[in-house]
Amino acid sequence: MRLLRPITVLAGCATIALLPASSALAQRQQPTPEQRIERLERQVNEVQRRVFPKGRPADTAGFSDDPAATQASVISLDQRLDALERQLANMLRQSEENSNRLRTIEAGMNQLRSEQADRIQALERRINEAAAAAPVTSEAAPPAATTTAPAKPKPKASSEAPKTVAVTPAAGGPDGDAAAAEATDPGEDAYSEGFHLWEAGNYDAAIASLKSFVSAYPKHRRVSYANNLIGRSLLDTGDARAAATALLGNYRSNPGGERAPDSLFYLGQALMKLGQPGQACKAYSELDAVYGAKIRPDLKKLETDAKAAANCG
Repeated sequence: MRLLRPITVLAGCATIALLPASSALAQRQQPTPEQRIERLERQVNEVQRRVFPKGRPADTAGFSDDPAATQASVISLDQRLDALERQLANMLRQSEENSNRLRTIEAGMNQLRSEQADRIQALERRINEAAAAAPVTSEAAPPAATTTAPAKPKPKASSEAPKTVAVTPAAGGPDGDAAAAEATDPGEDAYSEGFHLWEAGNYDAAIASLKSFVSAYPKHRRVSYANNLIGRSLLDTGDARAAATALLGNYRSNPGGERAPDSLFYLGQALMKLGQPGQACKAYSELDAVYGAKIRPDLKKLETDAKAAANCG
């Protein structure tokens, strides 16, 4: 009995001690509706502060009539931002690609300009070289119809001869004066040698002899004769282009020479051989414009026939 009484007392004390704890636990497990609502509001406000730190949800929702931003609207905004970022990335990539294409195009255009400039300079050099070598630069055409003037070298031989009196009075003066000095003039003898070779039809030998004469006696009055005969010899051998070069050079280097008018006439004949009657007519026109009444009658007769053959207007 004594043992049971303490045990009963202890059990009663434990029961008394557990009553307040179970009562408090029961109160915590069953909050009032107001407490539950307040707790929910606090949680919602906390979520709103974290999601929308810069203002009220309704202000950042994007629509004035929306009461608050929903999770769906937030997801939609994220998707739109992702789309904008992708578009910006695509635009940047396209801009870089376009820049690369532009740089490639500019480099190609610069290279093309450089190549064109080089080609133009090369063409200009060729044109200048051809202009210095001949009065025309076009390709040689088939020989035109043979005119009557260059086929008659014998009548002109008297005007080129160093020892015979010229046929016409206009040309007789210089040739007659030269005849008196032949015995003591080695330059006259050198020219006579080249002239007789040309007269005999030895054109290559005549060209070499006349060039030696011009080189040895560059100030001699027969230099104009010699250069003219060199051009005529080249024309007689069929080298019309070289003949045109020599005849044009004789006219340009010494337009006051006694055979400068002849060189202009035979320049026209060489151009006819090259198939360029228009250029030949220009040579005949320059002959008339520069020398006019000073042209010898025999040369004037040949020029008239040559103009008719070239159909000069």
